[in-house]
Amino acid sequence: MNETASTSTRRGISIALIVLASLIGFVSIFALWAKRQALETETWTRTSVELLQNEEIRDALSDFLVDELYANVDVEGEIEKQLPPQVKGLAGPVSGGLRQVAGQASREALAQPKVQALWEKANRAAHEQLLKVIDDEGDAVSTKGGVVTLDLRVIVAQIAAQVGLGADVADKLPPQAAELEILRSDQLEGVQEGVSLLRTLAWVLTVLTLALYAVAIYIARGRRRETLRSVGIAFVAVGVLVLFAHSLAGDAVTESLADTDASEPAVRATWDIGTSLLTDTAKGIIAYGIVIVLAAWLAGPTAAATWIRREITPYLRQPQLAYGGLAVLLVLIFWWDPVEATHRLGPSLLLIALLVLGTEVLRRQVIREFPDHVATGGTVKRAADSVREARERRTPSSPDE
Repeated sequence: MNETASTSTRRGISIALIVLASLIGFVSIFALWAKRQALETETWTRTSVELLQNEEIRDALSDFLVDELYANVDVEGEIEKQLPPQVKGLAGPVSGGLRQVAGQASREALAQPKVQALWEKANRAAHEQLLKVIDDEGDAVSTKGGVVTLDLRVIVAQIAAQVGLGADVADKLPPQAAELEILRSDQLEGVQEGVSLLRTLAWVLTVLTLALYAVAIYIARGRRRETLRSVGIAFVAVGVLVLFAHSLAGDAVTESLADTDASEPAVRATWDIGTSLLTDTAKGIIAYGIVIVLAAWLAGPTAAATWIRREITPYLRQPQLAYGGLAVLLVLIFWWDPVEATHRLGPSLLLIALLVLGTEVLRRQVIREFPDHVATGGTVKRAADSVREARERRTPSSPDE
């Protein structure tokens, strides 16, 4: 009776730990995404390039740059300088018509690899400057008047050159023109505190989540396979909830930021691209959950799982075959690169460690279950024997027999 009560208590604690780990894991996914997206220059830069490759976003950025050009440069005066004296009076009408041409030229320019490279360079420089400000490295704030900006004047110059105004027009732009403000000095203290908290939470919550899942499995003596399956189901549930929350937040953000129906596609595209790392992480969590559930099933008592374990026993019995096969599997996984974790060192090492552990646990289980099922048996050999016997039956006997 006491043993039954103890087992029931451990089971209840395991379930509670899985629920708690899942709630923490849900929050940790958002914290980890925000840290990677906002505080990793490579991720920021890669995302910025993806943003500019989107047609709706290019159109919106094009309109902004053309507006900045006309708002800060005397386009009519620039055109008048280039016209012969007898037709200088046409500068006004030409300037108005050129604005429409500039819009199309701007869209075409932003689609060119050369301009996109300038965009990438500007975003990389802005993010490196931002991190220096946040981490108190350098004097970027004082040299920019207390503001961290994304400087797009070089791109404006490219657009001006394409419509015939001359690339030197960028030199005539005011310092604040064609710049997107990222951070002001009066926001610095709050941002620094938030970044410090984010960096801590991203890893602490992730480690705590995995630790709670591990403890839940460890204390579930006699029910570890079922608990492992529950952890896999929890992974899937957390991933699905993250995708659902992402969809709801996307609708809210689009409705809040889109001033007009025309701007809604650009806002939605910005949200989808800017949060693609989050959705990729959620999908990866779902994939991990499915693999965990399958692993728990493979270790279970069903006839199909038992048959599979028996058939692979001769190969798992031999470490060189077991871990050689695992090595091939890992090479295929990292070549395929299906999830975010497979191109990051820390998560990759964790994935490798878990697969090695799972392989060893499975090896010990099948050796214990089928101690006499050695490498001379198995499906492959039996299939070969069946084929050989069938051929012998089909071979006609010689006349002398």
